[in-house]
Amino acid sequence: MELFVSEGNPHCLKVLSALEVTGVQCAVHYVNHEERVVPFLSRPALPALLLPSGEYLFSPNAICRYLFEVNGQESSEHSNQWLEWDATDLQVSSNKIKTCFSILCTVLSLFSTPSYTNCSDSASACCQKGHKSIELHAWFDRVAAIHSCQSAAQKVLQGKGLQGLKSYLQRQPAPQSSQCRDTEPCNINLCVVSEKDVEAAALTWSKNLNADPLATDKRHPILPQEGKRNVLVTSALPYVNNVPHLGNIIGCVLSADVFSRYGRLRGWNLLYICGTDEYGTATENKAREEGLTPQRICDKYHAVHSSIYDWFQIDFDFFGRTTTQKQTEIAQDIFWRLHKNEFLVEDTVDQLRCEACQRFLADRFVEGICPYCRYPEARGDQCDKCGRLINAVEYPFCKFVRLYKHFTSFILPLSLMQLETQLEEWLEETTSTGDWTANAKQITRSWVRDGLKPRCITRDLQWGTPVPHPDFKEKVFYVWFDAPIGYLSITANYTDKWEKWWKNPHQVELYNFMAKDNVPFHSVVFPCSLLGAKDNYTLVNHLIATEYLNYEDTKFSKSRGVGVFGDMAKDTGIPSDVWRFYLLYVRPEGQDSAFSWADMALKNNSELLNNLGNFINRAGMFVTKFFEGCVPVMELQQEDKKLLAVVGWELQQYIQLMDRVKIRDALKHILNISRHGNQYIQVNEPWKKIKGEDTERQRAGTVTGVSVNISCLLSVMLLPYMPTVSQTIRDQLNAPQSCISTMLHGTFVCALKAGHRIGTVSPLFQKLEVDQIEALKKRFAPAVPAAEVGDKVRELKAQKAEKAVITAEVAKLLDLKKQLALAEGKSSEPVPQKGKKK
Repeated sequence: MELFVSEGNPHCLKVLSALEVTGVQCAVHYVNHEERVVPFLSRPALPALLLPSGEYLFSPNAICRYLFEVNGQESSEHSNQWLEWDATDLQVSSNKIKTCFSILCTVLSLFSTPSYTNCSDSASACCQKGHKSIELHAWFDRVAAIHSCQSAAQKVLQGKGLQGLKSYLQRQPAPQSSQCRDTEPCNINLCVVSEKDVEAAALTWSKNLNADPLATDKRHPILPQEGKRNVLVTSALPYVNNVPHLGNIIGCVLSADVFSRYGRLRGWNLLYICGTDEYGTATENKAREEGLTPQRICDKYHAVHSSIYDWFQIDFDFFGRTTTQKQTEIAQDIFWRLHKNEFLVEDTVDQLRCEACQRFLADRFVEGICPYCRYPEARGDQCDKCGRLINAVEYPFCKFVRLYKHFTSFILPLSLMQLETQLEEWLEETTSTGDWTANAKQITRSWVRDGLKPRCITRDLQWGTPVPHPDFKEKVFYVWFDAPIGYLSITANYTDKWEKWWKNPHQVELYNFMAKDNVPFHSVVFPCSLLGAKDNYTLVNHLIATEYLNYEDTKFSKSRGVGVFGDMAKDTGIPSDVWRFYLLYVRPEGQDSAFSWADMALKNNSELLNNLGNFINRAGMFVTKFFEGCVPVMELQQEDKKLLAVVGWELQQYIQLMDRVKIRDALKHILNISRHGNQYIQVNEPWKKIKGEDTERQRAGTVTGVSVNISCLLSVMLLPYMPTVSQTIRDQLNAPQSCISTMLHGTFVCALKAGHRIGTVSPLFQKLEVDQIEALKKRFAPAVPAAEVGDKVRELKAQKAEKAVITAEVAKLLDLKKQLALAEGKSSEPVPQKGKKK
């Protein structure tokens, strides 16, 4: 094992103390604060422990626990109480005080010394008041007397005392205002409840559930209604020509699904539509590869996408496609309106054509050097690095040939004064009143600031929506113009009253979900088309864009066999709810993030199994085991009321964050509640009190009843994230349907009254074992390119290597070619060579 620590880092005090106490043999490396030791994290994380299996632990508490388990010492109940306090109550403090206390919480837990028990209460009180006290000084004095703490402090602080923390703390981000809407990731508010809050929570708890449960059955078609909040949700239309990978899924359809489920629970009148983007050169290329017509390719992969999204439990109201008559009608109507309003001009443009394959090249498939940031792999329509639009004929390269042809096309002049002014006025209003992510605002501002450029809307291709103008019969609409119109046409295929959604801006709120590379097309180009059409179209109010999700330490790539794709996830044996949870846990809201097998196992085992699942299962089992399956009578004490207030506060934070589409941050509040619940059970020990006198048995009943009601609340909060798990919890608790509508309005009431009979309780999650994860990691490891194996075969033959060695490499090469053929949908059977027998 190898332990990585940094000088001045207070969190390293914990693990070094634990290392000395346990005596575990482990190499210790001192590195810079900002060194990225854990390869799958996009941020520095120290301390970090490299395990013999190659996995990493980077939570100080987890490292300490692991070291003691390796040494054969299990965590005592007292240790667990300290660790729970560190993870929950300690978080109510301000950042600096929290850091100082967190230095030592785990150290104290390691010794399980009863004399320290009372210190936690006084320390917690000091944290909440935010000042020094006699108790606080005494607490530090006691810890300072421990030899392992002294030794660790000497190593980490280098004899500089608290001054040694300075270099570390100066590098930490400044606390952010919870009111700042442009900063991501959103800073989670700290929980501070007053006596007034406590009493209010107890009063709310005693109220009844809503008399009318929330209607969960959809009645189609869903149309806007007077007096309701009418929300239209779209996610960027996935290209039909390939199988979506995890990054595609979290960036668009899954994020939109979570928000849509949440909105329905809140009682909003909500419609979620999506579909496959099926026109363009990408589809033509795929059809050529597989020997099918473009339409058959669309049919094939539309079914593939639908199957994948069904498995991921994406609850579309309608999942359509763009190769429909409605698409043609609406796109051509918008074209004629732009033409009539003199927002289109005819001009001659350069277009790339490959003579080797006798076809024009779509900008998306031309790569070159970005003329703005010099990124060498910029695509012909947009640079993925700086986000700017690019003219495909600037610095292009093609493995076949470069050739420029002049063609007459229709141009949408975005820089036209009248159109640009309308766009800027609209952007000023919608970005100030709507929930636009910081990257969406930044990308849009940079586009407008740099000056809008004319955009060609027609192409000399065959597979696309035909241009209706008589002089352009051989042309189709360019995909950037055509594809966003798919939102309208898909809705029109859902209901013939589609204009009630799409031509009703005063009554409808439009949410667009996408990855950041799609932002300018939805915030500038498409709105300009609709503004120029002058037909009262509904424009986006809330533009939600994610950064990129990577696979381990690289990008997803179907051609190179890198990453997990939607059709593969099901075959891993890991439930779709767990996939949903982890993707949402690492959702790239403010910066790029990475999928990691080791981290997925860690989050499953720690957050789902040991935290969330452990609490819900214990609460239900106590009802079954101690109270014959009926919720016991609850007599609330001050401690219980305080817990209700804290849980209610977490619920309010969850709602505020979800309302603003901070999906990842809201998930943390669900996990916080189960942590509070675990600590509450651990401190009160109902399994002991149930064996005591009447007052202790009553106390066990109260703790059990409160806990099982918190489980009911968690089932509701989990519904947008893990729909199957949510339903399973409610089935186990036999929870009334009305608990959903009551709690999602921010009201934590006693949903399971005394005497309520619950159902059969069973574990919700399974542990992901190391060997299981290692097997999956190996299975999805990037394949060695066939070209490299081929080169090796030729080299061995030139060196006249042994026949057995060459044969082994040839077999490997054939297997790689077979895998590649299967991945591309081609026959894997070898083609008989001419002149040879089969």
